[in-house]
Amino acid sequence: MTAARALDGRRAVVTGGSRGLGRAIAEALAGAGAAITVVDLEPALAGLPAGWEGFAADLGAPDALERLRPLADRLGAVDVVVANAGVVPPWRGMAELDGAEWARVMAVNSWGVAATVGAFAGALAASGRGSAILMASLNGRRAHPKQVLYTASKHAVVGITRAAALDLGPQGTRVNALAPGPIATEALMGRLLTRHGQGMPAPDAALAEMAGATALKRIATAADVAAAALWLASDATANLTGMILPIDAGMP
Repeated sequence: MTAARALDGRRAVVTGGSRGLGRAIAEALAGAGAAITVVDLEPALAGLPAGWEGFAADLGAPDALERLRPLADRLGAVDVVVANAGVVPPWRGMAELDGAEWARVMAVNSWGVAATVGAFAGALAASGRGSAILMASLNGRRAHPKQVLYTASKHAVVGITRAAALDLGPQGTRVNALAPGPIATEALMGRLLTRHGQGMPAPDAALAEMAGATALKRIATAADVAAAALWLASDATANLTGMILPIDAGMP
């Protein structure tokens, strides 16, 4: 089997897979031969490619685990689960925290990730070669000013990854996380534009500053993240678990 078809005959579930990094990851897995099921909010599922299955769920809801379990039962063995769905809140200083915002972001970014892995634990075990890939962040190992909520939520994903790796390892399931640095997605560009309106540098200047801080003098791309996800999904990483993989072009 060639590397390009490393996932022939396998089933992958990608949360938040309708757009952004989730869409790039789902496309990479599909290109390697995997059958794709995308879990996302219902309005986002309308534009999925032909042949992909969509499943509507709010992963920040208290019943997210119960909502996903029937899907896992119906699919049976699932080889790859990518817990990508997440929320990036506005920048806020410690004196401007919002309790409702905090609860919602933590619900999606931490509970939603844990619920996804928990719901598919049996399906991953049934595969015999299951790989769960969680979306952490550069903010899972460091912090930035006015990003306490996002930082806390991504530190939580790192903890979930390490604990789940220990829980699911005896069943033969690997659990790893991707930790991207800044990626010039539509969402990030929108946030940079908003900050520019508040007196911060223009988006292009902000991206250039980020790139200048890396070892490779560039920022990572969605394609970089998708390639790393494909690697973790494949048999090439059959002996790796509990790993947090930085994808940040050497961001200190």
